[in-house]
Amino acid sequence: MAEPPNQTHPSPQQPLHQIDADEDDDNVKQLKQCSSLYLSLQECLVNSNRNWKSCQKEVHALKVCNERMKNDKGK
Repeated sequence: MAEPPNQTHPSPQQPLHQIDADEDDDNVKQLKQCSSLYLSLQECLVNSNRNWKSCQKEVHALKVCNERMKNDKGK
């Protein structure tokens, strides 16, 4: 059975999280030093079928990093 032509699949060399957020994406660049944590969260969400509860460690790490950036910016 043939697949519909408009479906896209990740290439085997490309990690799944890069489908959602490529490192060259402007949104990821805005995160600066927190971008790797954001990509880790995206990867966790992909691996857990978008189950936020199973990715709380990554959510917390990103939140802490973001708060630290905000505090550093205010100084």
